[in-house]
Amino acid sequence: MRFVFLLINLFVAFSTMAQQPDSISKTDIKSAGKIFSINYTEAEIDSMYSYIRGRNREYNKRYQLILENSVPMSLWQSPVLPGMQFETQQKPVQWDIPKNVLLPSNKNDLAFYSVMQLASLIKYKKITSTELTRFFLDRIKKWGDTLQCVISITEEFAMQQARAADAEIAAGKYRGPLHGIPYGLKDLFAVKGTKTTWGAAPYKDQVIEEDAYVYTKLKDAGAVLVAKFTLGALAQGDWWYGGRTKNPWNQNFGSSGSSAGSASATVAGLVPFAIGTETLGSIVSPSHTCGATGLRPTFGAVSRSGGMTLCWTLDKTGPICRSAEDAAVVFYYIKGTDGKDPGAVNMPFNYSAKTNIKKLRIGYAKNYFDRIKDTSANEWKVLKAFEQMGVQLIPVVFPDSAVYNYDIVGITLGAESAAAFDALTRTDLDDQLTRQNRNDWPNYFRTARLIPAVEYVNAQRHRYLLMKKMQEFFTTVDVVITPSFAGSQLAITNLTGHPALCMPTGFSKQGLPTSITLLGNLFGEANLLSVGKALQSATGWEDVHPEKFQK
Repeated sequence: MRFVFLLINLFVAFSTMAQQPDSISKTDIKSAGKIFSINYTEAEIDSMYSYIRGRNREYNKRYQLILENSVPMSLWQSPVLPGMQFETQQKPVQWDIPKNVLLPSNKNDLAFYSVMQLASLIKYKKITSTELTRFFLDRIKKWGDTLQCVISITEEFAMQQARAADAEIAAGKYRGPLHGIPYGLKDLFAVKGTKTTWGAAPYKDQVIEEDAYVYTKLKDAGAVLVAKFTLGALAQGDWWYGGRTKNPWNQNFGSSGSSAGSASATVAGLVPFAIGTETLGSIVSPSHTCGATGLRPTFGAVSRSGGMTLCWTLDKTGPICRSAEDAAVVFYYIKGTDGKDPGAVNMPFNYSAKTNIKKLRIGYAKNYFDRIKDTSANEWKVLKAFEQMGVQLIPVVFPDSAVYNYDIVGITLGAESAAAFDALTRTDLDDQLTRQNRNDWPNYFRTARLIPAVEYVNAQRHRYLLMKKMQEFFTTVDVVITPSFAGSQLAITNLTGHPALCMPTGFSKQGLPTSITLLGNLFGEANLLSVGKALQSATGWEDVHPEKFQK
């Protein structure tokens, strides 16, 4: 039976190769639209045409790959494969809040204090949450328009929460290192009494009377919401209905996205940290571009309830901070689930700042580093820094083109995002979105409607094979170092759900930030952040801030 199935697959593959995928006409697209009760305009068809032909070529790549019938699909929305075992007990985490932190002589320096430094000032009553919150609100008002990173300032909320934090601390009820600390939310998370615009013109006055899980968790930790930050419209890029979010290092450039405002504001010292999301690079890319430390957690590690859905099987929530230690603190308080997100789980996070990273298996993706011929490049400096710490790095080959043969992530994101915004396309509200180029959502959603269900399902089956390959890969290492945008690793790890930590590594010859990305095992954020903290303690790359915003 298996042999017969193989013959059938080979027959289909060779038959397909003989077809003419470029014979698709614009008339065909118009006719196909009628099947879904959509009347495409000539301009829309013109935009879609090259994409559809390109997608057809991608389908033909898949047709030449053999899939046995036993390969399942991954629609359970979990990165966990049969046989995987994880730690299940949450141990007490000891946060080392220093006692000897002093207020700076130049108050503006407070803008770049770490979460732990600010926690010390609040815990030991050297500053009140009210004073600190007012300080950051003033910075947001001063620089928010310059960076175009703020959608709404939640001043009334912030002052109420800050006063409540001060009262609790004065009464001896200290909740932990986030108590009284201001922060910002990417404006795709709902908070009762605020607008939740998703960065998109059709929703710029939208109010969702719900408190997102991540907001509730941070509120429980005593953190103070001071602003809701920009995102590229419907979580794409850095263009939103009010303009383009700027890079704090050079305002002639964008911040990248889609967690545009969260990264820009954090690096400019408008908040100590912010919350972002990633579907395909939306934490890693703005963190790289702006010089932030961004943690993309394991898929399902943080509930997404109350957040905008772009792609059910790819969306993730994580912190954007200035250091790995700050990211560890924030992640600890937001991890878990409220039961409202089917993809989310409660998993332990047994982080320790004192972890001996020499006892961890730390690898580097040799196949990616070998492509960087200039050994003075910042990526190579990272490896040298680890070697100087006495870490024995393990050269490994990151699974790439050998397992990622066609655009699985594009088909997955396309089909799910088009479904998530079905009404936007059907009612032509997509015409109100600021960006209308071929690479923007309106055209992407329209194009994705022509992805056959069979192609989506088989993409998930190939995704399952990727997950198995990554499971095998991470039996050899605990953490792997990789250039942030090398090869297909960003697409692969987003599909398989593995966590990533993007950290600054200095600057390019053009004076813009560079980065490195550490990848960890599923629910291995503790090791990932311990290694990140060790690297930052040895290098200090995260302590460099844009001079303009130090005033």
